[in-house]
Amino acid sequence: MKELELLAPAGSLKTLKAVIHAGADAVYLGGSMFGARAYANNFNEEELLEAIRFGHIHGRKIILAVNTLLKEYELGQLYDYLRPYYEAGVDAVIVQDMGVMEFIKTHFPNLPIHTSTQMTITNVEGARLLKEQGVERVVTAREMSLEEIQRIHDEVGVELESFIHGALCYCYSGQCLFSSIIGGRSGNRGRCAQPCRLSYEVLQGEKSLTGHHATPILSLKDMCTLPFLYELADHGVYSFKIEGRMKTPEYAAGVVSIYRKYMDSYLDGSRIPVEKKDIRALLELGNRGGFTNGYYYHHNDSDMLSGESASHNKSEGVLQDNIRREYVDTELKEKIKGKLILNKECPAKIEVQYGKIKVSYQGDMVLVAQNRPLTKEVVTEKITKTGNTPFVFENLEVTMDDDIFMPVNQLNQLRRGALEALEEALLKPYERTLPELVETSSAETDRQTTGNAIKEKQISGQSLSQTSGQQSAGSSTEVRVLIEDAEQLPAVLKADFVDTVYLDCMLYTRENLIHKLSEDIDRVHASGKKVFYVFPFIFRQQTSLFYEKIMPELKKLPLNGIMVRSLDEIAFIKEWGNENWQMVSDSNLYTYSNEAAEYFYRLGMIQDTIPVELNRKEILRRENSRSEMIIYGRLPLMITAQCIHKNMLGCMHQHKVLNLKDRYSVHFPVKNFCSECYNVIYNSLPVCLFKEDVTVKKIAPAAVRLSFTTETEEETEQILTIYGDIYKNGGILGQMPMECTNGHFKRGVE
Repeated sequence: MKELELLAPAGSLKTLKAVIHAGADAVYLGGSMFGARAYANNFNEEELLEAIRFGHIHGRKIILAVNTLLKEYELGQLYDYLRPYYEAGVDAVIVQDMGVMEFIKTHFPNLPIHTSTQMTITNVEGARLLKEQGVERVVTAREMSLEEIQRIHDEVGVELESFIHGALCYCYSGQCLFSSIIGGRSGNRGRCAQPCRLSYEVLQGEKSLTGHHATPILSLKDMCTLPFLYELADHGVYSFKIEGRMKTPEYAAGVVSIYRKYMDSYLDGSRIPVEKKDIRALLELGNRGGFTNGYYYHHNDSDMLSGESASHNKSEGVLQDNIRREYVDTELKEKIKGKLILNKECPAKIEVQYGKIKVSYQGDMVLVAQNRPLTKEVVTEKITKTGNTPFVFENLEVTMDDDIFMPVNQLNQLRRGALEALEEALLKPYERTLPELVETSSAETDRQTTGNAIKEKQISGQSLSQTSGQQSAGSSTEVRVLIEDAEQLPAVLKADFVDTVYLDCMLYTRENLIHKLSEDIDRVHASGKKVFYVFPFIFRQQTSLFYEKIMPELKKLPLNGIMVRSLDEIAFIKEWGNENWQMVSDSNLYTYSNEAAEYFYRLGMIQDTIPVELNRKEILRRENSRSEMIIYGRLPLMITAQCIHKNMLGCMHQHKVLNLKDRYSVHFPVKNFCSECYNVIYNSLPVCLFKEDVTVKKIAPAAVRLSFTTETEEETEQILTIYGDIYKNGGILGQMPMECTNGHFKRGVE
């Protein structure tokens, strides 16, 4: 029977010790920086080093989460941050940022990398790409089915880690900007404010679908997979991950102990049926509106919603007291064996053994007793008094002369020395040494030099909103327009300043894609513009199979290029696409740093899109000469497998726009994209940076983009006319047809 890993969360040293005591094979945790739970207690350096030592002494793995997106200047801090943990033998790191991944591969070559669920890997192609690049483990998107996981296991052979218990995000992890845009607290930076747990009214036009009252329509129940744990193992999951780095030690240890029971049953082949009392215990430890089995058997399901019980329910009682007594307030000890030899006028000798590790320690000279000789009982008592060490003597064999004497402090030192030597021997195999040639200062200097060079670019010209009759900054950069609705296209084709048109896949159905796309390509080319096809936000197994089937026809179309939005798509295009296509990556393939951008360039991107969470100062610190910048558009806040339209009205396989109305009466448009079965929740206001001409000049992107999502034909034409007047004539910014926002351009995120 194959080995499996039960992976537990820990937000504190106390929790870490408790979950290891309860049976966790590995523990994931966050340090003082770069972890996706910035509001957990987390571990300072001393605590984290102690955690690594504790885990390794007890034969468990410690996995460090470095799974936030890092800004350009922060990469310079990463080396010094990781070095002590690397040298102490931390077993792996979890990463989201591709720049971080490349940095670790370069500077910490023997450190295993696990990709975060924030990377949104949903398919064989993406998993295979990451494995080829040295990733040891892929953490699957929570939305994946058992069938999709099985396929990756069978075709890629990479270690797979999947969530089995705890809170569920409403959005595909890594594809959420909701908390970031409305509150400045970015989930990509570990600071999610959980707006999905709030209540919203759902509107269809003026009609309320929730009876004119708000409901937690975005809040999901907690996941519990205990009833089908064996099926997960059968389908290729290696590491079984429990969510909860912000939970109590009692919660974490209790959940671990119950799952441990059934994992052991799977491993020994008995596969005992799940007992109802264990499900009740899990519910008592904590739940949000009950439990759901997640997405393993369903693409989406209204039964997954928490209903009015959006808060986390838990109770204090006998169960928690028992867990506290058994795992939290007691110490875990490893059983050891010992041999002690005390011969008069010879050095005291002791040998201790744990598993296959055996060490010897020599103490002071054994004396001849003058009055009261030592007894075997006294010697045994002193030597087996292991105190706060991680060991306990299972057996101690004592060989000693009858008429001997040693002071108690020497016996204590003999014990301490032996146990310290054993601990050192246990930890030694984990320790690493970094090559001397790795230097942080030069790397940091290079980054600062690059950032300063960009920052100091001087480009003449005045603000778009202030100049008149003078050509704007946009005239020296390519102008691109993305559309999601067919009625927007005529206005775009009339705008002679537009160089490239992005035709979003949302414009088409699977049935009419080739035919309609071909017609639209011809129309765009007839207007003298280039045309790119925009792939979906999510590229699941069925989507991959569909595109694989139509790819021969798609490659024949006279596209100038494509836009990709996931690693799955990049890998797919590299395998199946047209080698002449130019590839551009969208803003959700995050390039906070130059290193991250370089990663995508090496994969074949001609350009990336500047992340929308960076502010103007941070954008100026990165190299933008190969980047596109969104200067207008309603930003997607969430990409979700759940369908609000289906959950409210049933599935009709038709594109509709609903609205979420929050407690401040702000409306967030929601589109259901039926071909790929996901929803897009957009911001209430579009970003508009038309007034920021001076800064955009300094940023000097290769291209600027206007994205049209929910705009009508009239609104599209108005906005293009306003921008066109500025672009062509340096005119004053006209009255926009709707209220707009600067997004993060000025404020950014922490």
